[in-house]
Amino acid sequence: MKTLNFTEQDVDRMTDAELANLAKRLEQDDYPTAFEGLEDWHLLRAIAFRRPEMVEPYLFLLDMEAYDEA
Repeated sequence: MKTLNFTEQDVDRMTDAELANLAKRLEQDDYPTAFEGLEDWHLLRAIAFRRPEMVEPYLFLLDMEAYDEA
């Protein structure tokens, strides 16, 4: 099983430009493997939890809408 290649420190040091590049990769969805796309998605999700204000423009990429499962 592949482990994710980012740490909490990576998330804390993420710049606006790096986040924009990450979001662009996710929008283009042109990854050699599904696992590489999933790793970027997990990184964006980690940033959203630790630095939510930074990810606001990219929340649509996370598809984190509330669902009524009743």
